[in-house]
Amino acid sequence: MPSLNLEPLTYEDIPADRRPSLLQALVPVLGIVLFLGVGSGYLKLAPHGPLLWSIVLTGAVGTYWLGYSWDDLYEGLADSLLMGLQAILILFVIYALIATWISAGTIPGLMYYGLAVLTPDVFLPATALLAMAVAFAIGSSWTTAGTLGVAFIGIGAGLGVPEPMTAGAVLSGAYAGDKQSPLSDTTNLAAAVTNVDLYDHIRAMRNGTVLAFGLSVLLYAVLGLRSGGAIPAGRVAEIQGALAGTYDLSALVLLPLVVTFGLALYGVSALPTLVAGVFAGTFATILVQGRSFTAAWGVFLDGTAPETGVTLVNDLLASGGLSGSAWTISIVVAALALGGLLERTGVLAVLAHSFASAVRGPRSLVIGTGASAILVNAFSAQQYMSIVVPGLTLRNLYDEYGLAGEDLSRAIESAGTPTGALFPWHAGAVYMSAVFGVGTLAYAPYYFFAFLSPLVLFATTLLGGRNEGTAGSGRQSPATTDD
Repeated sequence: MPSLNLEPLTYEDIPADRRPSLLQALVPVLGIVLFLGVGSGYLKLAPHGPLLWSIVLTGAVGTYWLGYSWDDLYEGLADSLLMGLQAILILFVIYALIATWISAGTIPGLMYYGLAVLTPDVFLPATALLAMAVAFAIGSSWTTAGTLGVAFIGIGAGLGVPEPMTAGAVLSGAYAGDKQSPLSDTTNLAAAVTNVDLYDHIRAMRNGTVLAFGLSVLLYAVLGLRSGGAIPAGRVAEIQGALAGTYDLSALVLLPLVVTFGLALYGVSALPTLVAGVFAGTFATILVQGRSFTAAWGVFLDGTAPETGVTLVNDLLASGGLSGSAWTISIVVAALALGGLLERTGVLAVLAHSFASAVRGPRSLVIGTGASAILVNAFSAQQYMSIVVPGLTLRNLYDEYGLAGEDLSRAIESAGTPTGALFPWHAGAVYMSAVFGVGTLAYAPYYFFAFLSPLVLFATTLLGGRNEGTAGSGRQSPATTDD
């Protein structure tokens, strides 16, 4: 994980003459909701325009109503982009990685062999479980989705499973595994900003994660039985024939997979791991598929457009390469810029302070913490802020109520980490939509873990009990439990 400035503005940090009132803080927030709702929803515009309108409104409120200079706003914008730089770079690399893995035969090979062993009835729960295991092992939901997830989309399409269902199953498994992995950047970040031992934090989340993910797998099993059924005669054979006729599918096509996951398991960070995967994919394209050095690196830049003779396969294996990432990355940059302005103008701090003032007890504090993590996700459009802002601004309040740090760390990650991919303008959602080729609103109804993880947090908090993480520190917490 890169070195980040984890000190957002708190309510006390904001000069009194520039501190927005609650009404002033709500103006840009309501503007964002209106612009994105009307622009992206009613007018069917791409998110770029509504995000730009929101940036202008927030900047105008900061400048003309709150007295911030352009330099102040630019600094906030730049800090947010710096915090999201890793996500931007990963987006660049993942587009290139998908293209090189297709040209190398890695993704076609996974599709070919997956179609041979999976059936429609078990595909969705198996996908969720495999994605969970991989994400836990390598500590990255994004890497899991951008590599194996792409192959699962192809396998599911061949089995007649709708792509949004497959995407939802991959996401549920990827985020559940990521949330429990000691290698995950968000897991480490949540522990760091709340001053909690990493493994105490993981133990505090464990039972809730198992319950939410277990319920998700059961729902996928039911969904698989309802959406499965008979595959049209010859469909799988036709797809496998198209793949085998276009690519050399020997065991060497799995070389990029072995290199990438081997480095991830060894503990190498996500970005250099994915770059190594690009080089391995290019090497396999030359070695296994017999393409020239120039052609292999052309795929890296321009993507793939295979002619397999089967339209479905052609569509699944078409990719944009590095040059195809501009549309997606421009949304992420705009969303990060907006989040930076909201943070620098004090909007997020004032909203957090207003929430803290409304807290009336330990249970409402924990439930409100989860809700605030979701809201910060929506308005900052990045995962880190959904953890950092409530983690730092509410830490003292947990001490006042006698709650352990594990209660705070569990609340922000249980509600914050899985839910970012539900908001179409969020960096995580933009990324997932791009790698799957499925719109956020299309896969959201099938991304069960995103709903069940915070719901389990809220339900167990209301029921009361004892939290393993709290118990381990010798403190009793009537408000939080995963048991």
